[in-house]
Amino acid sequence: MAEINVVPYIDVTLVLLIIFMITTPMLQTGVEVELPRAQAASVDSGEGEPPLVVSIKKSGEFYISVGGNTDELIPQEEIDTRVAAVLAEKPTVQVLINADKSIDYGTVVTVMASLKNAGVANVGLMTKSDDQ
Repeated sequence: MAEINVVPYIDVTLVLLIIFMITTPMLQTGVEVELPRAQAASVDSGEGEPPLVVSIKKSGEFYISVGGNTDELIPQEEIDTRVAAVLAEKPTVQVLINADKSIDYGTVVTVMASLKNAGVANVGLMTKSDDQ
């Protein structure tokens, strides 16, 4: 009568579980900004397509994330050309601004003007909800 020894399989499974538990937090990438808090309803992208996000850090650096990819450092002068190129490929993509709460109003308005020049009809501003 033959029996299957499952102890090695359990050991391998536990090792893989530990590896995934350690590596998963390391996969969280993106620009760290402290968003302002506001009571607002969640926005649905509609088509399931990831939005184009322009991030502004506290230090004044600009980042762009297209289609859920990692954030890429970009000079402020190139924002409108990059966004226009993305809109040429995907005209229905949602555009969001992710700015740190300490960034002055003029910087955010300048980015919004660049996005309007690129042909963006509606720009969304990202916030944190009060319960987070």
